[in-house]
This record gives sequence, C-alpha cells and structure tokens, in this order.
Amino acid sequence: MSKEVYITRLARFLPGKPIQNEEMEEYLGMVAGKPSRSKAIILRNNGIKERYYAIDKQGNTQFTNAEMTAKAVEQLFDSTFTKEDLELLACATTSADQLLPSHASMVHGLIGGNNVETSGGNGSCLAGFQAFKSAFLHVKSGLKKNAIAAGSEFFSKAFRAENFLEEYNRLVELEQEPYIAFERDFLRWMLSDGACAARMESSPKEGINLRVDWMDSVSYAHELKTCMYIGAEKNAEGDLTGYRQFEPGLWPEKSMFSINQDTKILGDNIIHYGGIFSKRMVDKYNLKVEEIDWFLPHISSMFFMEKTYNEMLKIGFPIEREKYFTNLTTVGNLGSASFLFILEELFNSGKLKKGQRLLCMIPESARFAYGYIHLTVV
Repeated sequence: MSKEVYITRLARFLPGKPIQNEEMEEYLGMVAGKPSRSKAIILRNNGIKERYYAIDKQGNTQFTNAEMTAKAVEQLFDSTFTKEDLELLACATTSADQLLPSHASMVHGLIGGNNVETSGGNGSCLAGFQAFKSAFLHVKSGLKKNAIAAGSEFFSKAFRAENFLEEYNRLVELEQEPYIAFERDFLRWMLSDGACAARMESSPKEGINLRVDWMDSVSYAHELKTCMYIGAEKNAEGDLTGYRQFEPGLWPEKSMFSINQDTKILGDNIIHYGGIFSKRMVDKYNLKVEEIDWFLPHISSMFFMEKTYNEMLKIGFPIEREKYFTNLTTVGNLGSASFLFILEELFNSGKLKKGQRLLCMIPESARFAYGYIHLTVV
C-alpha cells in the first residue's frame, strides 16, 4: 500500500571554519611551490566565497567522510526518533574513505543503534539523489516506517599539492611546461567538504514538514561522452581507459585518482540537456510555474545561474528569480550532498510556509544525468 512520505528533519555538518578564497592554497598547497595560474579566473566565474575543508593547513585529516556523515545523521535523532528506531540508512558520496566496505556501512558503524538496512548511491552529484530516492521508495512502499538519506564529500585531501608532484616532476623530465592540467586544477577551486542528512517518515511531525510528492531522473550517457571522472585517463576521442589497465607505477605520475572535468563538454551540454529534461518534467507532471514557490537548482558555479534562468525561460517555464534559492557561494560545491545542503538551509531558515511547493533540480556532469524532486510544505 502506497504511503505518504515526509521529511521531518534535516541537519548538516561542516568541518572547521569557513575558508576564504585567499586562504585556499594555505590548505591545499602550491604544486612545487608555484601558485595556480587558473585559480583566480575559476573563482571569479564560480562566485564561491567560502567553503569548508576537513583538513588542516598541514594536510592532516580532522574528520573522515564517515565521521562527518555520522555527525550530520546524529543530529536527526531526538526523544521521538532515536537511533534504535531507524530502519534504513542510505548514504551517498563521490569520495568515500575506502573502496570497501560501503560508505553507508562505515557510517552505521559509527552511529550504532540497532540492525538497519543500508543503501548507497553511486556517481557524483546525482548519487545523493539516488540515496534520497532509495529512502523515499522504502517508506513510500511501506517496506520501512522511516529512513535517513545522507550525502557527503571529502575532496580536499585529494587536492593537496603533494598529490600532483610526480606528475609535475615527470613533465619537467620531458621538458614540458610543468603545470598540472587545467582539467585537474579546475576542480581544486570548486569543491568543498561536508555532510547533510534528511529524516523521512510516513507521518508528519509537529512544525514544518516537507511531503515528497515525486522524484524523477534520467541519464544521457548513451548520447554524450564522459565529462567528469576519477581513476581513468581520457583519450582524444573522449573515451576512458580505467586505472586497472595501467601499471600501478604509472598511477601517481598520471595523477590517476585526481578528479578531472572536461570543461568544454560541460559548457556545451550541461544547460542544454538540463533544459530538455526540465521540459520533459514540466509536461509529464503538468507543472504550473505560478504554483512553484521555491526553485532549488544545484549549480556547480554561479556562472551557470543566469544560463539556467534563461534556459527555463526558453522552455516556457519562467520561474521568477526571487524564487531561486542556493547556498553555493557560502558552502561551496558539495557534489552529492549539494541539493541536501540547499534544502536543509531553506528548511531551517524560517522562510517556508505551509502549502508552498518546492522544485529541486539536480544535474550531474559525470556523464550527464539529471534529477527533479517536487515537495510540498505541510
């Protein structure tokens, strides 16, 4: 029997203090002592002013990914909903602390409580959406009475300068320009650390709740080449060769496990295909622009905000700018956790009123996938 699903609480954990733009290289370091040539222009375009790192200036880990997630999840428990009551824990991340066990299992190990079912999401930005959907469907179907969905990232450690030294030294040996590739340097100035979680139940609690009305997503991997990747090398045709096809000794000099983004493919496609899917959602769910009170787009850079607005105009769904809500500039791009951070901040802002409708848009550039979530304040 289908049940209603309500978000009854959201919580976040951000490590340490906010890091300003001018402090970033104090934490991430400079490759071979040289400042990044692309940092200034990337920061100017992305509009991010503050972000958070789970490392100190020496590169020491202050919180693991699992620890940050556990700290967010633990804020969702209270006298009416204890950790012993939890039935499903769904956790997503692009940057797990290990390959195995699963990230969700590690978080469960930290929070304790009773036996629970665990679930996870695979990918980048849309991984958080998939964990959220797993929690939603389990409660919606009646398989579980409640669930917690979490998204988290720990990127900063991978962006430390020492991780690129072998690549730098190899370029010097080959008498080539010794700067790390723009595709790798680009994301050093984009991504942030932190965790956010949502509690879902089959009945609302006192105060503000969000009813999850529907969720939908699509992949365009059959049409587009890879844009963002880890653990692979991309050839001139845009195809990937995974790290297992290389000798382990080559992994460091190729910076194989750094995060890469093909910015040309990103710029050419992320907004256009987002518009195609947005139009599909408008038609499928008979959305009326005047009925949407808040639009929560996850954008990786403020560079895309005006482009998103214009694309929505183009498809005939002109959401007013004052209805847009994002916190990218103050928390940074948190990958799989980003849409949860946006939702959490609005949920706890005091701005929501019963009866309002929220529309969340989550794009993923890894190989181009998109998700939408429709919520009602009750």
